[in-house]
Amino acid sequence: MTAVRAAGYTRAAMRGSPFDPLGQGRGPISPLEAKNADSAEEKIRQLEKKVNELVEESCIANSCGDLKLALEKAREAGRKERVLVRQREQIASPENLDLTYSVLLNLACQYAANGMYAEALNSYQVIVKNKLFTSGGRLKVNMGNIYLKQRNYSKAVKFYRMALDQIPSVHKEMRIKIMENIGVAFIKTGQYTDAISSFELIMSTSPNLKTGFNLILCYFAIGNCEQMKKAFQKLIAVPCEVNYDDKYISPNGDPHTNLLIEAIKNDSLGQMERERKSMAEEYIMTAAKLIAPVIETSFAVGYDWCVEAVKTSQYVELANDLEINKATTYLRQQDFKQALETLKMFEQKDSHVKSAAATNLSFLYYLENELAQAANYADLAVISDRYNPAALTNKGNTIFAKGDYEKAAEFYKEALGNDSSCTEALYNLGLTYKKLNRIDEALDCFLKLHAILGNSAQVLHQIANIYEIMGDPNQAIEWLLQLISVVPTDPHVLSKLGKLYDNEGDKSQAFHYYCESYRYFPSNIEVIEWLGAYYIDTQFCEKAIEYFERAALILPTQEKWHLMVASCYRRSGNYQKALEKYKVIHRKFPENIECLRFLVHLCTDMGMKEVQEYTTKLKKVEKLKEVREQRIKSGRDSSARSRREGNASGDSGGTKGERLNARLKAFPETSEPYESSICKEIDVSYIDPLGPQAERPKTAARKRAEEDDFADEELGEDMLPE
Repeated sequence: MTAVRAAGYTRAAMRGSPFDPLGQGRGPISPLEAKNADSAEEKIRQLEKKVNELVEESCIANSCGDLKLALEKAREAGRKERVLVRQREQIASPENLDLTYSVLLNLACQYAANGMYAEALNSYQVIVKNKLFTSGGRLKVNMGNIYLKQRNYSKAVKFYRMALDQIPSVHKEMRIKIMENIGVAFIKTGQYTDAISSFELIMSTSPNLKTGFNLILCYFAIGNCEQMKKAFQKLIAVPCEVNYDDKYISPNGDPHTNLLIEAIKNDSLGQMERERKSMAEEYIMTAAKLIAPVIETSFAVGYDWCVEAVKTSQYVELANDLEINKATTYLRQQDFKQALETLKMFEQKDSHVKSAAATNLSFLYYLENELAQAANYADLAVISDRYNPAALTNKGNTIFAKGDYEKAAEFYKEALGNDSSCTEALYNLGLTYKKLNRIDEALDCFLKLHAILGNSAQVLHQIANIYEIMGDPNQAIEWLLQLISVVPTDPHVLSKLGKLYDNEGDKSQAFHYYCESYRYFPSNIEVIEWLGAYYIDTQFCEKAIEYFERAALILPTQEKWHLMVASCYRRSGNYQKALEKYKVIHRKFPENIECLRFLVHLCTDMGMKEVQEYTTKLKKVEKLKEVREQRIKSGRDSSARSRREGNASGDSGGTKGERLNARLKAFPETSEPYESSICKEIDVSYIDPLGPQAERPKTAARKRAEEDDFADEELGEDMLPE
């Protein structure tokens, strides 16, 4: 065979046939053979595709937060994968180990995400024990994490170490993370020495901020001050690797470059850099606040050491923050003098630090009610940094304290303009609008705060109070119910709910919340009085005695609570107890006319010999009261005469007549009913148990004229005024 013949160029062909290299003259080509959908290989291929789709859907559902759907998809993928394995066995097709591994791993992860730790561990065990999965040993880290969540720290350490043994040294970062987990597990069990060993090894090979902070915590736990200092120096030596300030400075002032820099400042990478820098500062500040009080003889000396150490590091800007935090610590210790001295050192610093220090000084003077100094430092803070929302809020506070609410509102608005998330300014603005009686605007402020802060007790209380002012008790009750879900043991909120329900006429709900308030704070006189009145209203005088006795114990010098206890005994028909109680009251308050009148009445009804004795005492006390009233009346008349000029003769002629009229007005005539001197809110008048049923007394919330205890009694001649 020659090359010419092999190419298809023959002499005969060239002589007699047309040139047709594509073979178009041969006729139509036969169609492609259709795939057989019923073949085993095609079924396996389609089933593999379905399993992969289910795994992807499960992962997507997990990333969207729908953990239940993610678990369902993972389980379905597992079922279909087992069917796939059986079909492969039937046709002796090789297994797809990668697919099996991904299905089992996803199922285990979804079990762990849903808190089904036992099922997750079983799934991981299936992978780990299968020798065909070469990288299955690394999953022991996941098993250790599950044991850590279950607080089984010994097993967690065991699996972390097993995973560490199976990971080669080339995977340096993974090994360091596993060692960090081992150190955290040792901290959980209180084995600080073992944790220190792990953290020290990490800090010597690949230091990071989190490990350095944990190392400081361990040394703090065992009380090793020198090692705390060394660990702090290691922490501030960790490079931040974020040159945030230098990176976004335009080198030539080109407008196009400036626009580009402004655009990339807030991109995802810029946000990550800011978060990283903020995390580093938080670790260092927290560590300094933790060790400063213990590494030296006093916390001030400890802070000074931390400040000097920070000044020599790359985090030099944190030194001023530490100084301000030192002043804050003085404030917590009630050492205002040292706090003032520390903060005043910043008056010569740069504007940002000066503004922060002046803001703290202003607030400190405001707390001490030195408004002039507070206003001065608030002005200094605002001048140093006009865009400091805390400084503007303090300035508004000083003006608010002076009563200039309109101007205070302007500063609060400016603070919110600089920082819309300044909740202090928004809260104070709402209070200012309340003072200005701009209720709708105040409500808007507090509703915005509620959207920002969520379940803030103060904000919920203010919203409820505003609705009460607006005359919408139903809305006030709704917000107070939300409030007690946040602070369920606040007795004042519970009593407020009781009062609102009482005003709405819902006595059962009012009784419930008043009882709850009394349970948490049994010394609120208003609550005690309402509960006592409620039991009197429902004709359970015996139960009312408990509350009035509590009131008498809280306010032993007030006669009315003792008289109410005695009145409850009378109402319940226990006259002997009532008599004993009135005698005790008479010994404590011998000049109480009300008590003597009841004693005379009870002794007369019970036929006791002491009736004459109490009648005589009653007569003497009434005479004494008459003399006192005459003296008060004459004193008023003489003072009135001294203020009047030219009417002395006229006044002197009418003095005797006026005095007589005063005496007549001071004492009721025999035909007039006796008016009780005790509290009008609660009817504790005497009711004859054998006589007609008296009208039910009203509760403490509604006043009415009291019925006369002695309307049907005729007083003797010896009890009438002379």
